[in-house]
Amino acid sequence: MISIGHCLYQAFLLLIRQFDCINSYQPIPILTQKSTTPAPTAAQATTQNRGFEKIDADVNYLMGELQQVMKESGYADMTDYLPWTGSKLAQQEQFTSRMVQAYSIAFQLLSMVEENTANQIRRIHEQEGDLHQWRGLWGSHLKELKEQGLSEEQIADALHEVHVEPVLTAHPTEPKRITVLELHRELYLKLVMRENSMWTPSEIEDIRRSIRTILDRLWRTGEIYLTKPSIEMERQGIEHYLTSIFPTAIQTLDRNLIHAWESLGFDPASLERRRPHINFGCWVGGDRDGHPFVTPEVTEESLLSYRIKALKLHKKALIELRAKLSLSSSLQSPPEELLDGIAKQWEILGNRAAAMCARNENEPWRQFVSLMIARIPVTEGVDSEVDHLSTDHFISYKRSSELNEDLELLRRSLLRVNARSIVEEDIDPAINQLRTFGFHLASLDIRQNSEVHERAVSQVLECLNFPETDYDQWDEAKRVDFLKSQLSRTDRRLRHNAKLGEDAQKAIGALTVVARHVKRYGTPALGALIVSMTRTVSDLMAVYFLAREAGLLQQDADANIICPLPVVPLLETVQDLENGPEILDAFLQLPITRHSQRWISDNRQRKDLVQQVMIGYSDSNKDKGILASQWALHKGQEKIVAMGQQHGFRIRFFHGRGGTISRGAGPTDRFLEALPEAALSYDLRTTEQGEVIAQKFANLRTATYNLELLAAGTLLFSQPHKQTKYDEDTAATLQSLSDYSAETYQALLHGKDFMSFYRQATPIDVLEVSRIGSRPSRRTGAHSLDDLRAIPWVFSWSLSRYFLPGWYGVGSALDKLCESDADAYQQLKDGIHSNAFLRYVFTNVEASLISVDHKVMTAFSELVEDDALRNRFIDPINQDMQLAHKHLQHLFVAPIEERRPNLVNTTQRRNKALEGLHFYQIELIKQWRANGSDKADESMLNRLLLTVNAIASGLKMTG
Repeated sequence: MISIGHCLYQAFLLLIRQFDCINSYQPIPILTQKSTTPAPTAAQATTQNRGFEKIDADVNYLMGELQQVMKESGYADMTDYLPWTGSKLAQQEQFTSRMVQAYSIAFQLLSMVEENTANQIRRIHEQEGDLHQWRGLWGSHLKELKEQGLSEEQIADALHEVHVEPVLTAHPTEPKRITVLELHRELYLKLVMRENSMWTPSEIEDIRRSIRTILDRLWRTGEIYLTKPSIEMERQGIEHYLTSIFPTAIQTLDRNLIHAWESLGFDPASLERRRPHINFGCWVGGDRDGHPFVTPEVTEESLLSYRIKALKLHKKALIELRAKLSLSSSLQSPPEELLDGIAKQWEILGNRAAAMCARNENEPWRQFVSLMIARIPVTEGVDSEVDHLSTDHFISYKRSSELNEDLELLRRSLLRVNARSIVEEDIDPAINQLRTFGFHLASLDIRQNSEVHERAVSQVLECLNFPETDYDQWDEAKRVDFLKSQLSRTDRRLRHNAKLGEDAQKAIGALTVVARHVKRYGTPALGALIVSMTRTVSDLMAVYFLAREAGLLQQDADANIICPLPVVPLLETVQDLENGPEILDAFLQLPITRHSQRWISDNRQRKDLVQQVMIGYSDSNKDKGILASQWALHKGQEKIVAMGQQHGFRIRFFHGRGGTISRGAGPTDRFLEALPEAALSYDLRTTEQGEVIAQKFANLRTATYNLELLAAGTLLFSQPHKQTKYDEDTAATLQSLSDYSAETYQALLHGKDFMSFYRQATPIDVLEVSRIGSRPSRRTGAHSLDDLRAIPWVFSWSLSRYFLPGWYGVGSALDKLCESDADAYQQLKDGIHSNAFLRYVFTNVEASLISVDHKVMTAFSELVEDDALRNRFIDPINQDMQLAHKHLQHLFVAPIEERRPNLVNTTQRRNKALEGLHFYQIELIKQWRANGSDKADESMLNRLLLTVNAIASGLKMTG
């Protein structure tokens, strides 16, 4: 590895400790230092400036190679206009489609360099031997727990309670093609290879040539989707992470834990069988909310595909394990338990066992693994399962628990011959992988909108010839009474070939696929039945009713009716969050809910009753703005936890976070620290969406780092002394701010002709015809604010550089509080320095504000043809922005240039390169709209979409 010197190390230690560009999901890499941190001294500022030297050097190197590629392919005239290395930046008139692509690639190279620099600095940090100063990781958090007085045993017990489940979604926010992402991964690995100082000159030249070749392929590869990606393509992308990245990342995460554990003087033996639980969830193939292409058939295909990939993953691991277990029976006597295990496998496999064992004579451990491999029910190299109706059905492992029993037998047998190092290096990783991925790879959630379920119930009643079939018009009391009367039996009411309406057919069809899979393989492959836009308890009860008609409901050992999968509310708007405790109160009293959750807990070997609740960060923000959203989420979690405790349930929150601040993003450790008391409870489920998946998990070391932030943070911030608390006065102040900001925010959005202003002043119409993701941008196709999804809403404000959802309403709210209650304002100012929630919210608002480019924003607003309409909305936007800047500077005291110099520096670095692109895009939008956007030629649309992709790369975010 190339040594970059102690000064550079100190510089980036400050940079990366405060901010990791892969973890914050801001438009640009920023520092997220504590508000209590004083402005840097002159020496620190000098050190910070030195810290950018590595980024500058690596960017210059890669851009130099890109320039050479462009020259060799006939585009030498463009190289003078490239950012950071050209003699001047391209202006609007210099941009062509190829120049746009060059800028897009340049931004992508900058992001790679930033990611690699962050990883190299952490690597140097580890080489220094101090694992305890890096905020957010095992070393610092374990040390803090030890210093708080927790014993080794107490910490080990707490670790075993940790359960983290990232859920990979198919939200359409990744604009780059899979082919381009693969080239990025290939290039990143070469960039990492350059860090090795042991290469010879000829080897260094080989690496350089490889880098240039990859850049050549990237330069010659189309950047945008010419058609929308299919669900199958999205699934393949997700499967790549689940099979190629996460298995190794999980093992590295485990080793990091052991190293940190030992560095504190703890005995690694105390960690045995007490590791944190890491699993993965998935929405690709199961999320049908507003996605007409996710049919029951797609769900069935997805479940099968994930199962096949999981089985292949374990088969590959066993083949590798067999190659390693060359222990000879002539050098150590195999334990009787192993010989009995071989005999048992022989009995199961019959004649084929003899040939397998003959190949490894006197190597009983290899023989045992060979027999295990024969029982993995997947054909190598063929994407289809072994026919389970054939005789193989009787020899194959049916559940992952059966394979785990044999791995545990193998483990015990090796320990009995004192082969502990082999167990730790070879067997334990295989067990850990099986525990993480099972035979299902990731648990697939089934999500649908409550309104679809309403229509589905009406259609079922119509098919059953009920006297009243307009269920969607019934009041809540009538719905609840009817559903209670229906949920006292498990047998279906519908005939097998009943002709149902489309909504009922799809809803029951999806649940029928689920029921078949559960009957055949059990429940591990399925996560939850999630009801988006949950407004009332009947929205949840309707799922039980439809599940009955799908054959999913069962009876437990005591003949109680149960659903083997949890029904989960998704509370998305501020009003829904406020109603959440009342909904949970009614839902947790239902016998079917209590019996179902008891059955699920017993099935998953849990002692407590657990109710999962998903909370949405996007629609609540779109609904009332960032302050009202964040406060509603915080209050809602507190009250829902209390309601769960009242009924004897632990609440497992599922955080539906997106890739931008206005959709819930922010530094992971700060986010976890800001959660309310008892909201974490060692159990974290959170979405990973769109472009965030590639940013966080495309490369192994970065993936491990981000998983460690989740797991270590869940451990530390589940401790009572680390959870956010505040007094009644602070709560009252936050409520006032929430009300003030929501009033300002909604006045803008519900002002006369707002949608006309919005559709002209942002590129929303371009995004609506983009090919990012397989899902439509609107739920029903109507051009209303309510119908517009949060992702294109946020993306459109970001591309036009308003970043409005991340800050609007805050300035007016702070100004009103300052004028009406000076004491409360001062209390807020003091609280930002001590309260994790306040610090998290206002530093995120500040980051959104610094991302605004007023010049570009103004140019976009001038696309509004009616001056009066434009001024009616742009004037309050500008006013609130000015107030927000003024009050945030007052609250944080020191100027942002002193407190967060790297934020300002990197913002300026990207803004200068982006400016010409923005104005080129604005000119294209003018032409596109003038020609009639619905009739514009394909070439102009492709040019526009290229600018969307390039600007997204520059901002490092989409929606």
